[in-house]
Amino acid sequence: MGRTTLLERTRTDPVNVGTVGIRGIEAESELSLAGLKRLLSGLPGEGGDHCAVVDRLLGPGAAPPANTAVLGGTVRRLLAESGPLLCWIDDAHLVDRASLEVLAFAARRLSTTSVLMVFTTARGVGSDSAVSGLLTGIPDLELSGLDDEAATRVLRDRVAHGVSEEPAEDLLDLACGNPLALVELATSLTLEQAAGLSPVPNVLPRDGRYRGLVRRCFLRLRGQARLWAVMVASEERLDTDTVSRAIAESGQDPESWEEAVESGLVVVDGKTAESPNEPVRSSVWAESSLAQRRQVHDLLATVLQREQDETRWTWHRAAASGEPPDSYAGELAEVANAARRREDYAISSEAFRRSAVLTPHRELRAERLLAAGHDSWLTGRARRSRALIREAHPLAASPELRGTVGLLRGSIELHDGIPERASRNLVEAADELDGTNRAATVTALMLAGEASYVAGDYPRYFTIAQRAAALRRPDDSVPVRLMLDHFAGMAATFRGGHREAAQALRRVVRLAEVVRDPASMIWASQAAFTLGDPRRSRELAIRALSTARGRGMVALVPWTLVCLALSELLLDRYSSATANAREGLRVARATGQHNFVIDHFAILALLAALRGDGEVALPYLREVADDAETRGLGRPAALGSWASACLDLTDGRPADAVDRFRLVASGNGHVNLAIRGLAAPHYVEAAARCGQRTRAARVLKSFDDWVGTTGSAARLALSHRCHALLAGSGADTDEHFHMAMRLHRRSDTRLELAKTELYYGEWLRRHREPRNSRRFFADAAKIFQQYEADHWLERTRTQLRVAGEAPRPASTAAVDVLTPQQAQISRLVARGATNREIAAELFISRRTVDHHLRNVFSKLGVRSRVELAGLVR
Repeated sequence: MGRTTLLERTRTDPVNVGTVGIRGIEAESELSLAGLKRLLSGLPGEGGDHCAVVDRLLGPGAAPPANTAVLGGTVRRLLAESGPLLCWIDDAHLVDRASLEVLAFAARRLSTTSVLMVFTTARGVGSDSAVSGLLTGIPDLELSGLDDEAATRVLRDRVAHGVSEEPAEDLLDLACGNPLALVELATSLTLEQAAGLSPVPNVLPRDGRYRGLVRRCFLRLRGQARLWAVMVASEERLDTDTVSRAIAESGQDPESWEEAVESGLVVVDGKTAESPNEPVRSSVWAESSLAQRRQVHDLLATVLQREQDETRWTWHRAAASGEPPDSYAGELAEVANAARRREDYAISSEAFRRSAVLTPHRELRAERLLAAGHDSWLTGRARRSRALIREAHPLAASPELRGTVGLLRGSIELHDGIPERASRNLVEAADELDGTNRAATVTALMLAGEASYVAGDYPRYFTIAQRAAALRRPDDSVPVRLMLDHFAGMAATFRGGHREAAQALRRVVRLAEVVRDPASMIWASQAAFTLGDPRRSRELAIRALSTARGRGMVALVPWTLVCLALSELLLDRYSSATANAREGLRVARATGQHNFVIDHFAILALLAALRGDGEVALPYLREVADDAETRGLGRPAALGSWASACLDLTDGRPADAVDRFRLVASGNGHVNLAIRGLAAPHYVEAAARCGQRTRAARVLKSFDDWVGTTGSAARLALSHRCHALLAGSGADTDEHFHMAMRLHRRSDTRLELAKTELYYGEWLRRHREPRNSRRFFADAAKIFQQYEADHWLERTRTQLRVAGEAPRPASTAAVDVLTPQQAQISRLVARGATNREIAAELFISRRTVDHHLRNVFSKLGVRSRVELAGLVR
């Protein structure tokens, strides 16, 4: 909520507390003490008497600041006598300076009274920088803009007949989280606009408070300062070198630029100048005259350097010329295509967008808008891309263009929406594209299948895979063959046809050697992962990541990091997997891909759960739970179920773990076949520990059918461990445990090796071989300590004690006994970071930071952060 709404809520909440206050009035801002007298007139008692006290204190001809202390003390007394009292001053920046000085003086001296004073003031446009100085010493709270969720709730509250999703998103873009702007836009909507049947406004209502504030600020500027505000509003941002050249070209005094900046209509940050937000930018442009706009275009066409900024140079030249726009539209399209060839998608997107604005032909305009939307999406600007798609949609008449609209819309929906809806959109796009663009048709079906997989809807996945298989032709390009083989291989895997699947997936991995697009590399990484080759999967994911970053395809980075983190999880590279999942989380948030945010939360939860760290895992699981269910995100929901089951198993609740594993719910009622297959070894362990051996054997048989075709040493090791847990004789148990340990070492999966050594040691101790068990416990303890698997470490040390040997204490002198995460936290402590700052940087909770620091203090024998900093430095 905005400052005024928040203040109104504060005024209505207190019980048995009086209230008095004023709202600043611009017309009275030059009248000395007008605000103070209005406030005092509202106090209980005779308001006129209170004002008379002020007049007597001032005496003839006297005025603040000479009498600020005397007046302030008197006002404090009058307020205290009326307590308990809430005294509020809204829009304090519009209150006359003398009144504000006195009220601020009184506010700083209320600690022994039953009076609370609350001031609200604007920052930026319409504010007075002197106000902040006058209110120094009074605790302040800066209100941030509304996030999308809160802003959407405001829209729903204010639009009585409801607002559909697409116009709501356009309004959120325009309002930029400003509550007043959002409310005024909401109340100005027509029924058709709210339903998405006609375009929503692209500027705030002319008679609204927000635009009125901008207008007054704009009109107070002198002529040339006003022109600079319009010039900045003509672009998202300008570099200050361009501004300097414009000032020099105009021959105007640079002080006019400073006037524009001081008004708040222009913000300078380093080497860039821009409007403070979209509501201000669009309002300034709307308030400017045609002559001012023409002058700005002319000036920028003169001072912009073509070789450095051909897009904007061409745009402003076109606007200044007054000629028909067609030729300039083509020129901008050529600029866009050249930028595409350089893989500079930020420039190509903007050039295509501006070209579309100048294009009169509807179909060609739609084509250019879609090109802009596609390239904007690649650069990680999902919301801007959606807006461009919405603009293109009603213009697209041909089947190919309609299909392209659906393909792009479905791709974005897959990453930041509801996968089930994305799958439908993408299948419809394939229907439109079929017969016009074969590669795009296969891509649409491939992404539709991915959406069904993410949702956990395998029947739909099989249907789409069957349709894709029918499109195969001998002359298919390498990317198309790769997609079709991937689809066939994954469908066979989910059906249990592992030999058939292996052939197709191996072809995918081979084809990846000759492709250069990151998406194909991601498909190949998934194929290698399914084949049980996490090293190859990791290599392909790293290659995809490097290519996506190198080519400016930021939108693909979170997806590649999902593949990379999961590959590293299977390789027991937990520190690296955790770092990559956190990076994926950061980039997914920055690029508006919320579904990947949830994916990375789920991976982080699973990584922590496999280490037995419930304190770290549970906050991540809470993040997963709500959105996975709301959006129908089957993959993260299933990963979350797996993580929760691992925690149940760790905490000695195998029956609860079995219940979770049996379903591995996908969030929409389907069982997630892929995740249940990966989780099978833990499922077998849980079932074996609670006596459900028949069920465990059945699950293990299915797992063996899969890993037997892959030859994965890491998964074969897990299979042998499961067979050891279920073996009926001592000889079989011993053989399977030893084979599992050999395979763990071959695959370098050290955390799983430690768990197998622990289980084997427990079996040996139960079978009266405590001396033999101790060496396995000791080896396991070293690995668990390295992996920061504190639960497993404590369990192993307990077994060592039961077996007759106390574990050796960790060295307290060397920092190298710390795990990678403990060392990272320690270095941040040494730099002076607080626990809150550490938690924010590492995407973990403060409780988790506390937990790790307790372990660090224990390991190193230190008692304070100062001592720790001394060691780490």
